[in-house]
Amino acid sequence: MLALRLVLLFLLIAANTLLHVPPLLVVALFKAVLPFQRVRVASNPVLTGLAESWIGVNSWMWDRFTGTRLQLDEGVALQADGHYLVLANHQSWVDILVLQKVFNRRIPLLRFFLKRQLFWVPLLGLAWWALDFPFMGRYTPKQVARRPELARRDIEATRRACGKFSAIPVSIMNFVEGTRFTVAKHAAQGAPYQHLLKPKSGGVAFVLDAMGAGLHAILDVTIVYPAGRPSLLDLLANRIPAVHVQVRQREIPPALIHGDYQGDRGFRAGFQQWINGIWREKDADVATMLAGSSHRA
Repeated sequence: MLALRLVLLFLLIAANTLLHVPPLLVVALFKAVLPFQRVRVASNPVLTGLAESWIGVNSWMWDRFTGTRLQLDEGVALQADGHYLVLANHQSWVDILVLQKVFNRRIPLLRFFLKRQLFWVPLLGLAWWALDFPFMGRYTPKQVARRPELARRDIEATRRACGKFSAIPVSIMNFVEGTRFTVAKHAAQGAPYQHLLKPKSGGVAFVLDAMGAGLHAILDVTIVYPAGRPSLLDLLANRIPAVHVQVRQREIPPALIHGDYQGDRGFRAGFQQWINGIWREKDADVATMLAGSSHRA
């Protein structure tokens, strides 16, 4: 029975992707071949609409084929034409579907910073490229130490992406920990948080440097799975009883806009202190959300 369910859902997901991605790529081709401002302005809402429709069908399948309850704690007035930087903790690939379900058509389409290798994912890689998702090298500290120019590549990629976003409503998504949480990673880091990995503030700093004045707020999202960190297979198999999501809106400190994160040690220290403060609050929020879940159970 489980195998039949998984095959059915896979076919539905594949059909949804095949329905939306080819027309998206056709519009993107026109946008690329005819690089005129009028064509770009006309193409962007069509591309975004197709992506939001694809997400909407995926969210409908979530509601129709799973019993997963989504509990949302949100005291925020969201704007569909806003300019947001969205920060979240990261535990599972399910996080992306959760974020899309929570925010689809309520804020501008989420744009993720993706590893460059993901460009080669069939159909989806081209779709992400068409939607101007930025592809990054994600170099390790050892690689950057050997070749400092690698860090500049990602900085320039961030600036190019933010330049494209400056003219349209946008939500720039950043998983600040840089990787999914596991107990092994947490132990290896010696992280000072009970439920989170250490935050990496460089990517956030580069975004605020490139377009901080054009962003009107930060959406700070905390995602909790009371039954434990799930996989995508768990979601498809209906093995996730609940997901709890908290959304806070934070102002962007003016002093942290357009600073020199790489070259100014004082600015970098202040920026890291700010991110670490947010992460301490988030760690406490996770503990509170988990405690509340256990009481209700």
